[in-house]
Amino acid sequence: MRNIPWIHIILFLLTVITTLGAGALWEGVDIFSEPSRIPEGWPFSLTLLSILLSHEFSHYIASRLHKTKASLPYFIPAPTVIGTFGAIIKMKSPITTRKALIDIGAAGPIAGFIVSIVATVIGLELSEISRKDHVEEGVGFGASIIFLILVKAVMGDIPDGYTVILHPVALAGWIGFLVTSLNLIPVGQLDGGHIIYALFGRRHKYISLFFVVSLIILGILAWYGWLIWAGLLVILGLKHPPVLFWEDRLVLSRKITGIISILIFILSFIPVPLQAI
Repeated sequence: MRNIPWIHIILFLLTVITTLGAGALWEGVDIFSEPSRIPEGWPFSLTLLSILLSHEFSHYIASRLHKTKASLPYFIPAPTVIGTFGAIIKMKSPITTRKALIDIGAAGPIAGFIVSIVATVIGLELSEISRKDHVEEGVGFGASIIFLILVKAVMGDIPDGYTVILHPVALAGWIGFLVTSLNLIPVGQLDGGHIIYALFGRRHKYISLFFVVSLIILGILAWYGWLIWAGLLVILGLKHPPVLFWEDRLVLSRKITGIISILIFILSFIPVPLQAI
């Protein structure tokens, strides 16, 4: 019984409950007056948890392959419109090499990106197109490059004056892309920070500073949320600890992995994630 990871299990089960509630809300259920209908949120919950699980367990598996001690994922339940603040794993030992740093840093975003693509395609097949003047006032979702590509591929051209009403599964895919891009911002010890440090070494600190300043500018000009995110990144720290063994040359396959991760960041990034409609 002592070896059972109770904290991880309890947090995950709580996150299942909160994401079910969020999913039910997106299905139009009043969860406070009809709590028995909360399980109707399972499409959103299952999809979002699948994306988060694939992301975090890919980090975990990559860590184990490189003999780096890491915890199981800690899921973070939250009473928000998506039901969670995501999930994290805790590194319990230093990452020893640049190769390991890229593998561990890139594994999660790449896996989450792939699952998000699958979820978005399925969700868009279930989504609807509606006239903008028939849509109630509320919050609109910005689109990343990859999301626009998938909408075009699945739904074709959207006529002027019309918009896509996302099915909860597609919404979970959209969130997956957002989470992927946030993790891949090349700052500090985010996944993107790991990758940039492995690729560029000491120049990492200048790249981190550049992107924090860029987020501040974007926050002033486009979406205030980036100001909060920039502040959090400064608090968490812009520096990256050194690896134990610095290889003189990084093998080509890891350089390619790093480039793929940078492309995923570009494809997934949403300059204005949320806007009033």
